[in-house]
Amino acid sequence: MKKTALFVLTALCAVAAFARSPAPFRNGETGRGYASLQKAVDGIGSGEGTIIIAPGTYRQCAIQKAGVIAFRAAVPGQTIFDGATCEGKAALVLRGRAARIDGVVFQNMRVPDANGPGIRLEKGDLTVTRAIFRNSQQGILTADDKAGEIRITQSTFSGLGRCDRGLSCAHSVYIGGYGSLTVTNSRFERGNGGHYIKSSARQVSITDNAFDDTRGRKTRYMIDLPNGATGKIARNMFVQGASKENDSAFITVAAEGWTQSSAGLAINANEASIAHGVNRQTIFPADWSGDRLALGGNRLGRGLKPFQRR
Repeated sequence: MKKTALFVLTALCAVAAFARSPAPFRNGETGRGYASLQKAVDGIGSGEGTIIIAPGTYRQCAIQKAGVIAFRAAVPGQTIFDGATCEGKAALVLRGRAARIDGVVFQNMRVPDANGPGIRLEKGDLTVTRAIFRNSQQGILTADDKAGEIRITQSTFSGLGRCDRGLSCAHSVYIGGYGSLTVTNSRFERGNGGHYIKSSARQVSITDNAFDDTRGRKTRYMIDLPNGATGKIARNMFVQGASKENDSAFITVAAEGWTQSSAGLAINANEASIAHGVNRQTIFPADWSGDRLALGGNRLGRGLKPFQRR
């Protein structure tokens, strides 16, 4: 059987299974169904488990206080959390040992302090796969966890961010003081302000992504490492658009103060350009750290300088 046919058959079986049950949230280990996402989370408690979520649009949110929980869409892209937030923070407020999100869509997230994301991570590890974050104040926002690891793959961030009203800016992805951040095979587009990725993680691996700013509005940097970081930024494609609040660089290192080493940070094999019809001079990476970065093999379009120490 071809892979496409097998995927369609699997998806149809998942939908049919949920159609026989009025409970859209099912514990993948016990088979028990729940009408409420929060009750499904509470059912796992401090243990480990999977919540399989039926296709549909939900105005629900949940707080994970403990344990290791996987939130998995039965059919990727057809489970949508729309607008509802818990604690005035996010659709998913995570402070357990670890969480995994697979195939879920988060949209229209807004909170009073204007930094509403689909996911707010307060501690623990996080893995996000095949997720979509769109038309919200932020996509993912985290607190600090020096021992924590974050991995984002095969996901899309669209129509996110803001930087207005005299409030702190919001960004498509905003990572606090985490141990590590990995972002791969993902797409960032149509930002509404702030940066596409702002990360204070000690180590980063940002590879094989697309940053399309051609329809962005008053955006800032593609990647901002405000306190420095080690690791790599490689094989990404960047296009800077016309509507910028700050067009002075694509990538910045330690712009808010050097507090952790950037020695050996590799920025290589990327492709970067300015959108057609936009005439400006700018910098690919701008560095305030004073550390020795590893630059090379970047393919830069017109108007782009390969590096500047600031």
